[in-house]
Amino acid sequence: MRKVVVFLYIITVALTSCRSERDVAIKDVRKFISSNWIGTLEENVEDTDQLIGLPNPYNVPSVHGEKMFKELYYWDTYFTNVGLILDGEIEQAKNNTDDIIYLVNRFGKMLNGSNWCYLNRSQPPYLSMMVADVYKATKDKEWLEGAVEALEKEYQFWMTQRITTCGLNRYSSSASDDEKIWMAELVRDRFNEPGMLDSLTRQQIVAVGGHYTAEAESGWDFNPRFEGRCEDFCPVDLNCNLYLYEMNFQYFYKELGLNERIAEWEKRAEKRKQLVSNLCFDEKSGLFYDYDNINGRRSPVLSAAVFSPLYTGMASKRQADGIRMALPRLETQYGLRTCEKTTDKRNYQWGAVNGWAALHYIAVCGLSNYGYNQEANRLRDKYLDLVTRNFKTTGNLWEKYNIEDGTSNALNEYEMPAFLGWTAGVFIYFDQTR
Repeated sequence: MRKVVVFLYIITVALTSCRSERDVAIKDVRKFISSNWIGTLEENVEDTDQLIGLPNPYNVPSVHGEKMFKELYYWDTYFTNVGLILDGEIEQAKNNTDDIIYLVNRFGKMLNGSNWCYLNRSQPPYLSMMVADVYKATKDKEWLEGAVEALEKEYQFWMTQRITTCGLNRYSSSASDDEKIWMAELVRDRFNEPGMLDSLTRQQIVAVGGHYTAEAESGWDFNPRFEGRCEDFCPVDLNCNLYLYEMNFQYFYKELGLNERIAEWEKRAEKRKQLVSNLCFDEKSGLFYDYDNINGRRSPVLSAAVFSPLYTGMASKRQADGIRMALPRLETQYGLRTCEKTTDKRNYQWGAVNGWAALHYIAVCGLSNYGYNQEANRLRDKYLDLVTRNFKTTGNLWEKYNIEDGTSNALNEYEMPAFLGWTAGVFIYFDQTR
């Protein structure tokens, strides 16, 4: 009996020591983040040749000295805001949100980023979620009223410019032929395939560039899930996000006392839920896939977008159970793959090898929403360990990480910048929810 007690004591001490070391490592990263928020701030009130002027200071993804980015980006900012609010930087999170609202009001959509080169496309829609977070932190109903007006404009953009014949939404662009050709050549160079376009006509190159410009709008530039035909697909995560918009509109109008507006958004949300379930959900595997609207089939590539129905609350309990069971296909020792491994030999940065903060956040939140706390906590802790371990060796945070070997030696299509805002934001959230 005494031997058992001693053994249990040793185990307890070891576990306590591990927890203590993790706590210290996490505190070090938190201090680093807090001291570097100021270094990600930019202020650019007037339009320039490159940048679109914004009324408020805004956070860019990287810090001074590492700034390959000078503009405010769309979906990056949502995850940055999550961290800013938890760090007590509510006013700055509101500044970021107000700047996006300004761009929606000015251009009819939120651009990929506040750079003139992004006029032809948007990015994954997260403004509704930003507005909800800021409103919950401030309870400013006057501000919410103006924000909702902008959200309605943005929603109309998606429902008029990005709607398909099946009733679901897609990514696309308003790029000119020359812009599409430029994108096709960029992709050729990023894939290091010199002969990729040689046998194609001009119009075929335009079509290729159109699909990859749409893929840039998806934020997953580039990946195997759309088979190089992004405009043909109705992505499951895009439609889940728009479902959450429709659910949030119900919440916003209730908060504003406009109960007569709630029913229309209930109908829209229910219609989208049924369409996603009918077209994107595969009964055999119990999983959600992007829907190929041109060929009437689902993408064969399982991606981390499968967790979006959990994140947005769209999935039924039966569907959620199936998604939970898919974790072994995407989870590694170090975190969550972006996509399942495929036979495609291209080194996609949104492929199997790389792990991204945003996708870990969506998966962890989604699993937690449905009570899969063991899985959520495991994935959360893996990401915390991944970031802290690489912070110890590199002294910085990174845009993405190699999910196969646990390092920052990720597959890159361009030079990887340090201190990405969404990495910081997600790290703070995961720390706060331990």
